[in-house]
Amino acid sequence: MLDYHFEGVTLLITHYNRSKSLERLLKGFAALNCSFEKIIVSDDASKEEHLAYMSNLQKTYDFEVVTAPVNKGLGNNINKGLDAIQTPFTLYVQEDFIPLPSFPLVFKNAVEIVKERSDMDMVRFYAYFKYPYLKPYRDGFSEMKFKIWYWGYNKFYYYSDHPHLQRNNFKEKFGPYLEGANVEVGEYKMMMKFLQKKGKAMYYDAFKEVFSQENTVAEPSTFKRNWLRESNNYFVFLIRETYRFLKFNMDYLFR
Repeated sequence: MLDYHFEGVTLLITHYNRSKSLERLLKGFAALNCSFEKIIVSDDASKEEHLAYMSNLQKTYDFEVVTAPVNKGLGNNINKGLDAIQTPFTLYVQEDFIPLPSFPLVFKNAVEIVKERSDMDMVRFYAYFKYPYLKPYRDGFSEMKFKIWYWGYNKFYYYSDHPHLQRNNFKEKFGPYLEGANVEVGEYKMMMKFLQKKGKAMYYDAFKEVFSQENTVAEPSTFKRNWLRESNNYFVFLIRETYRFLKFNMDYLFR
């Protein structure tokens, strides 16, 4: 297997009380012979047992931990992690993801693309569904397209907190992540800021083949969704779709 060292890229991992998941992620990159100029783990005031476990992990995996005195949420955790990065590019991954065998070559191509396309602010590697408006580029990547007159509201799901590559001016260009808010609210606000400030992104078409997201019984997801967002009841679905269509368009145009 080839060795892949990504010079100029910092791997930023946000972490909270899931040190075994963090170990699984780091082990996954190591198994694929992938290394980065630097690895930063931004911790959101985890419990002592997880901090101790991370300390032991540092003996095997070379990474820096950015700590917090109290839990301030994902927005703050991302912000303080980004503040510690000095490389031109950042690969952002939450601790419950695992890199798949295709990752090294896909990521190598992604780094080449952002270097040749100075207008690209980020490259996305994972999603729950395929973005509806894509223009094929190369090596399985497509340029994401957004126009307010495009049909539907799924066009707004342009930015995502899921694994992605971003430039080091991301926070300067689009502002800090919203702090002290629900995870979904923070992601939504960044999504709108990204679109309103004319951000541009690439998208890997086979978005389920680069990372998998896995939560264990021992370390379940720390985030719980509102049941109204997931309900398949026809009337709830109809109200939800209408509400999103109106809200997304109004927020983009007037807020």
